[in-house]
Amino acid sequence: MFSWWLIAVGLSGTRLCTEEVRLNLNAVPAMLTVPAVTRAAPVAGMRVRATTAGWTDKAAYHVLYLPTDWAPGKTFPVIVEYAGNGGYKNALGDTSDGTVDGCVMGYGLSGGRGFIWVAMPFVGADGRNADKWWGDVEATKRYCRETVAEVCRRYGGDPRRVVLAGFSRGAIACNYIGLHDDEIARLWCGMICHSHYDGIFRHPAPDLGAWKERLQRLGARPQFISHERSVERTREWIAASGVKGDFTFAALPFENHSARWTLCDLPIRREARAWLLRCVGAAGER
Repeated sequence: MFSWWLIAVGLSGTRLCTEEVRLNLNAVPAMLTVPAVTRAAPVAGMRVRATTAGWTDKAAYHVLYLPTDWAPGKTFPVIVEYAGNGGYKNALGDTSDGTVDGCVMGYGLSGGRGFIWVAMPFVGADGRNADKWWGDVEATKRYCRETVAEVCRRYGGDPRRVVLAGFSRGAIACNYIGLHDDEIARLWCGMICHSHYDGIFRHPAPDLGAWKERLQRLGARPQFISHERSVERTREWIAASGVKGDFTFAALPFENHSARWTLCDLPIRREARAWLLRCVGAAGER
């Protein structure tokens, strides 16, 4: 059975007031629709499938979105996003196919303007995108580093203002991949981790136990950490680690294991977006 909750929240001109509404995010209207992926050349306002230079003999690819206000010669902050595991579905109607095409957070939090968005793959040993877990970790890190460099060089991404974001597997990847070593850790000015966190959630990695060492590489850079229903377990886990940092915690008031909230006019989306703008603003001043 689903839980029920009394909510009153503004939704793009409509209002649900003092009504019993199933605690299901999928019942909330989306205010944004993520553009479909095409194979065209990158232009403003389109999501395109692309492969980074040097990987043309491989099947790995990412999805690049240039914002509607993009133009040559302009500089933009960048959101790099990792997807959840594929093959996931639950009784609430949440699904995850594990693909870069299925990512939504970067578009949801940027609203399609002001940020370049890259849905980044996990690269398997066969050179293809892996829809579950890490693929080949070294190949995944190398593809990420080289893609960020190319996006900044070719499309005006600002290397001082690159934010790493992810849902589920992707949230774990913020630390597991994004802080895996000093070289890749230097790329980020901040991170947004939604639903799960490295160290708490067990995942198939031989160095799973090195989560604290990875977290220490974050330093003073901020993280926005959210989770469905409650974020207290993650808050307590980080506090018990003794690692000090700039952590913001936010609970999604729904049971859904989903990043769809970033497409909806909800308080948590407004909070995350405000955090994002502060994060890239502060990074741009350094």
